[in-house]
Amino acid sequence: MKYRSRTEIVAMILDSVTAGATKTKIMYKAFLSYTQLKEYLSYMAENDLIRYEEGTQLYRITDKGRKYIHVYTEIDEMVSSNKNEKLAV
Repeated sequence: MKYRSRTEIVAMILDSVTAGATKTKIMYKAFLSYTQLKEYLSYMAENDLIRYEEGTQLYRITDKGRKYIHVYTEIDEMVSSNKNEKLAV
């Protein structure tokens, strides 16, 4: 697997919790170890990107998390289109 930035991993986690997900599901979708997962979930909850629902034991994305995904996707598309333009020249 290629090197992934912290922002890319956060985006993958946010994508996996859009409809609600357990720790196990997030771990497999984002390709993380349990240790890494705990660190990221803690970081993301502190920064209000995700929230944990006690009753259902699911992690869900917050409005701030949705905004993060939107901005991340826009930047990724810009960078990708610039790469394609340079390759065509």
